[in-house]
Amino acid sequence: MVYPDTFKGFAVESYETWASPKEFEYKPKPFGSYDIDIKISACGVCGSDVHTVRGGWGDARLPLVVGHEIIGTAIKVGDKVSGIKVGDRVGVGAQIGSCMNCDDCKNDNEAYCEQRVGTYGGVYPVDNVDGAAGVVTQGGYASHIRAHEQFTFKIPDVLETHLVAPMMCAGITTYSPLVRNGCGPGKTVGIIGIGGLGHFGIQWAKALGADTVVAISRSDSKKQDALKLGADVFLATEKKGWNGEYKRKLDLIVNCANSTDGFALGEYLSLLKTHGRFINVGLPEGDGYKINPMSLLSNGVLIGTTHIGSKTEILEMLDLAAEKGIRPWVTTIPVSAAGCGEALEKCYQNKVRYRITLVDFDKAFGN
Repeated sequence: MVYPDTFKGFAVESYETWASPKEFEYKPKPFGSYDIDIKISACGVCGSDVHTVRGGWGDARLPLVVGHEIIGTAIKVGDKVSGIKVGDRVGVGAQIGSCMNCDDCKNDNEAYCEQRVGTYGGVYPVDNVDGAAGVVTQGGYASHIRAHEQFTFKIPDVLETHLVAPMMCAGITTYSPLVRNGCGPGKTVGIIGIGGLGHFGIQWAKALGADTVVAISRSDSKKQDALKLGADVFLATEKKGWNGEYKRKLDLIVNCANSTDGFALGEYLSLLKTHGRFINVGLPEGDGYKINPMSLLSNGVLIGTTHIGSKTEILEMLDLAAEKGIRPWVTTIPVSAAGCGEALEKCYQNKVRYRITLVDFDKAFGN
């Protein structure tokens, strides 16, 4: 590796060897006036990483360095960058580029830009102004990342590096749907799935001031965890009549579940008040659940989703985490070829409580 010409990471080379990443050296996109080079110090491990390297979400551009929950230090700053300077601790999430000119980009909806570029496995468009056309993006299981200032976020001092890393994807994926759909005082909010996403969802809903937070899971195995995280009520769907007491009591449900096996959508929708909202952010593999229009009629519910979040929302989220002391439950693993493989396997096997952050990047890549 010869920075700044090449970066080094741990890449998955094939679907068959997804749990055995190898060292991989690659050229980043050309450095642009709005770019920031970041020396990575931690990277969260996301379910998206597993779905991608196993081919569960379709063809990936292999070999690929995954990871989009990145925290590091800004070591080079373009001449048009404002608000971030060399030496700042910064984060990068699941998006690293957009057109910057469309209505979505101009209205805090850059995550929905038709030319959005994912942090890994994305391809810069042919009209990219920095000469990056056709470059495939590589993620955070690596020594460095080169990111546009729009997608680089200064981290509040009080947030610990290994804890704030998962906020860059899992955190904002659950924060955005809550704020966009009215979570706050006077609201009763449900969170389905107490895992890497859901354990954030409970904490955000409570921090945003919801009167009642209802955690929903298959069994009672995570009940005590959910209550410690801030849930007021816990419902186990394996119990007969589990939804009876809370029918038409909830204003909003955010579904964080990563499986659709036995997912009785109609029973969840029955919890919502008239015109209540069911927002899906879990993205399991396969065909997903089926929607019977008849199940929407009785209470006129609305079904939707959100995609990560805007820069404005991410900065607000970080401030809220700092103010309220939001702390995800995180296991750390030293980054290495073996460490990345271990983390991916644990995530795949659902042996995580509830996030993993790769650390010790200096030991792997040097200073």
